[in-house]
Amino acid sequence: MHRTIRLLPFAAADGPTNMADDEVMLDSAADAGVASLRFYTWTGPTLSLGYFQPAAARAGVPGLADLPWVRRATGGAAIVHHHELTYALALPAGKEWQGAEPWACRFHHLVRDVLAGAGVKARAVVCGEEQKLGEVLCFLHQTAGDLLIDGSKVAGSAQRKRRGALLQHGSILLGRSEFAPSVPGIDDLAGRGVSTPGELAGRLAAALAADLECEVIPADWTPAELARVPAVRAGVYANRAWNEKR
Repeated sequence: MHRTIRLLPFAAADGPTNMADDEVMLDSAADAGVASLRFYTWTGPTLSLGYFQPAAARAGVPGLADLPWVRRATGGAAIVHHHELTYALALPAGKEWQGAEPWACRFHHLVRDVLAGAGVKARAVVCGEEQKLGEVLCFLHQTAGDLLIDGSKVAGSAQRKRRGALLQHGSILLGRSEFAPSVPGIDDLAGRGVSTPGELAGRLAAALAADLECEVIPADWTPAELARVPAVRAGVYANRAWNEKR
């Protein structure tokens, strides 16, 4: 079967817009069978809380409480989106989009291979190696499938499903943020600049196409999607009740 994934435009946006964009991608996968990939950054340092984290967790780490923040629709712990690249992959229901390996591990292995091509050695956490080095920040929680360099987590992902469709989004940490100084990024651990966000996004899109043996084709959002994003943003991710629900 011939499969295609549309590659949506690389963009920077605030937290509520980024999360609304991801949810609309999931809707398109669930309702229209459209597979989508996008890479993005954030217009300023932003904290995203996992769906189940209490809003009070922001006070648990110095510096976090002053950051703009948003609650994700996916689980996991808090991420400081600053010197990093975020990706989102939305896949329709169906066996043709599944494989023997869970998508969290599968995408992280693509990141590992792309980094290896740049001379940086990373490896995935295996079952039995899980550890929690802090209570609040995602990059101090090492779970199976997370990507490590010299024992430090540099890539983590979370998922949400809707009517069999999958949204997986995650953060690839490129550099240390002053808002989370205990968490080094790829460039810090490699001792050099490895890649810009745009360059890394291009390599990962090509790696995904090769892995799935499909086409990843640049495409724009549909008019219906563009019309839906502001409503999702206002009703959910920019809504105080949503963000402070826990």
